[in-house]
Amino acid sequence: MRPNFTISAFMQTATSPALPLPDARSNPLLLAKWLMTVAALVFTIVVVGGITRLTESGLSITEWKPVSGVIPPLNAADWQAEFEKYRQIPEYQLINKGMSLDEFKFIYFWEWIHRQLGRVIGLALAVPFFWFLIRRQIPSGYAPRLFALVMLVGLQGALGWWMVSSGLETRTDVSHFRLAAHLLTALFLLGGLVWTILDLRALARDPNAQPARLTVMATITAVVLFIQMLFGAWTAGLNAGQVANTWPLMNDHLVPEGIDWASGAGHALANDPFLIHFIHRWWAWGAVVVLVLLARRVKARGDRPASIAIHSAFGIMILLGIATVLSGVNIALAVLHQA
Repeated sequence: MRPNFTISAFMQTATSPALPLPDARSNPLLLAKWLMTVAALVFTIVVVGGITRLTESGLSITEWKPVSGVIPPLNAADWQAEFEKYRQIPEYQLINKGMSLDEFKFIYFWEWIHRQLGRVIGLALAVPFFWFLIRRQIPSGYAPRLFALVMLVGLQGALGWWMVSSGLETRTDVSHFRLAAHLLTALFLLGGLVWTILDLRALARDPNAQPARLTVMATITAVVLFIQMLFGAWTAGLNAGQVANTWPLMNDHLVPEGIDWASGAGHALANDPFLIHFIHRWWAWGAVVVLVLLARRVKARGDRPASIAIHSAFGIMILLGIATVLSGVNIALAVLHQA
């Protein structure tokens, strides 16, 4: 019998009968709806993270207080104390010296919202997980997978503070390597959530359905997209999008002038904003090629809506990327590009 393929064409249905059937008390559809809510929250925090980065807000809160940090400054004295902490770091002293308290409140707001969303996601994933686990409503074989997602949220929080701490002592900005680790972990978490949602929905339709597995084509696509997203994160971390506001040429050159090769090609590849911007804009077309091939396979397997979705996604992504460059990194366009 031909398997029922959905938008999970990224995956290939496993056929091994060895996995245990779900417990009679499990409710795969309820779990899928719960994880859909969490996935929406993760999408939201990625967007807010983009705003935080583009408004240079990420270093406005200089301490990590998992519990007491929930409460923002409530009076003038509290605000002045937080502002004084910010005034001690290099970003203020070398870039934002003379910033007013009201300007500080603006950047503080975005970082505070970003951290609160992180806390909400942690609670939204962990509390229901243990509730469903105690009530034995998790299908057989899914508890370790869901627990891994809970742990991934904890890792994401730790990476967030590791990223912020890189900009508090000697730098005027966070490390673009740590920024990339933070962003890519969030996207990996989002992918894991969506994959699990699709598996649970399949299980709700058919109690004998087994978790889906990656195909070779999907693996190739994932690797190509990983490279594109890595260079996208480095582009954001180094403000590399601002080194050229022309397209398709970069400042009237195909290969931009200004690339610093003095420390070697490897160093330039990971640190030079001109080269990183160049790779990010042209590797995108490699991503387009593999996505077109993936979409054709999806369509051939009977899921035309998913094929249309893939084409629409990368088409909009390319147009937003070009518009972001031509606008000199307009915040609204840049946020939509990341979204």
